[in-house]
Amino acid sequence: MRFKDVLASFERRLQRLPLFRTRLVEVPFGLDRPYWVLDPAFDVEFHIRHIALPHPGDWRQLCIQVARLHARALDMSRPLWEVYVIEGVDRIPGLPKGSFAVYTKMHHSMVDGAGSQNFMAAIHDLEPSPPKDAPLLLPAKPQLPDISATDVHLLGRTLLNALPDTVARVRATMDVAGRLTRMAVKMARKELPPAQMQGPKTRFDAPVGPNRVFEARLFDLEDLKALKNAAGMTLNDVAVAIVAGALRQYLLAHGELPRESVLGSMPVNMRTRVGETGDNNQVGAMTAKIHTDIADPIERLHAIKKSLDEAKAYIDTPLVEMSKVMGMLPPLLSKPIASTYVRNQLTRLMPIGVATVITNVMGPPFPVYCAGAQLVRFYPLGLLNPGLGLFHAVFSMSGKVSITVTADRDQMPDPEFYGECITASYEELRDALLAKPAPPRRKSVGRASA
Repeated sequence: MRFKDVLASFERRLQRLPLFRTRLVEVPFGLDRPYWVLDPAFDVEFHIRHIALPHPGDWRQLCIQVARLHARALDMSRPLWEVYVIEGVDRIPGLPKGSFAVYTKMHHSMVDGAGSQNFMAAIHDLEPSPPKDAPLLLPAKPQLPDISATDVHLLGRTLLNALPDTVARVRATMDVAGRLTRMAVKMARKELPPAQMQGPKTRFDAPVGPNRVFEARLFDLEDLKALKNAAGMTLNDVAVAIVAGALRQYLLAHGELPRESVLGSMPVNMRTRVGETGDNNQVGAMTAKIHTDIADPIERLHAIKKSLDEAKAYIDTPLVEMSKVMGMLPPLLSKPIASTYVRNQLTRLMPIGVATVITNVMGPPFPVYCAGAQLVRFYPLGLLNPGLGLFHAVFSMSGKVSITVTADRDQMPDPEFYGECITASYEELRDALLAKPAPPRRKSVGRASA
């Protein structure tokens, strides 16, 4: 296996994804949203780099290296993605000898969590050595329009789009206002459960710094299925319960466990509800209590199930798509507002406390290959937002389930300990759900005398 083989495989496949050969250009004075334009100077070797871990190349070193790469800002003057092929991982338990890692980073303006599966499909085959003319897993996408990046041309497009964009924003605002009104009426009539929007502040609901940490734990899918079957629930319910138990143990160990339950934010793939559109991001988010205030793991699991079911009642309401509100404003207003919010750390003043994001993504249930090498493990990393410094990703693939953690390094300086909390939470739930009932105690017969 040689780096140039991986490079050639990526280069051939990215021809099917024109978005990965485009860059963003700003409209002068912020009068319009940025445009995607094909980069005439696109160089695949700039985006795909070859590095190696220092000896001995163990799991902790890989986590540190990936966290450092994840913390680096992308070059906004080029296509917004990077790939690192990482050698020297021979001391990671469970990996075949000669394995290598591939770390990919994409700006969220290009792709959301569900959409990232397209990139995964684009760089993999269904067999180790497919014929050169074999079809790729991902179908060809239409070419993007070749937009000129000159200021004059962009200003001209802005003027042409001014009226249609204004009309679209007004319609979107009226639509949201109407949906909010209908939602309020349903809440007043108790046709909707109470919205779970209030949670206690934690160390993770704070301004996010520039550094990251990464950790992950791997489980057998069949083991988690045994838990969900024993509880009569879904795999997602079980995964959220494991995360909640880990977060409870971590905050308890640091003497910071709130008396009330913390809130978790769960991304919702809107593609399945509104259909495919031209947007690269079609994701909403619902919030729910994850009941870190409950000590008993089974009681906590049932409470989580109830909270998630209640939160799902809001999926078709504007609360799930609140992240799009800023998009209704022109960049001339939205960018200064966002900059002011981040610069002044206004997240500290927000009454809503969300402790973490928990996303669940399904991968391929069959083996896939990249340049002849089989993919054996996959660990998603997440995006941290101002005021939200902890991200959990649950990913299932080929009989394994990974629970990964991306966090702000100042908020979680001990990621390895948090990984131990994840394992301990799983074991606690497993023992509670699958423990054999104790044998009945034999009644003793006797007499008492005084």
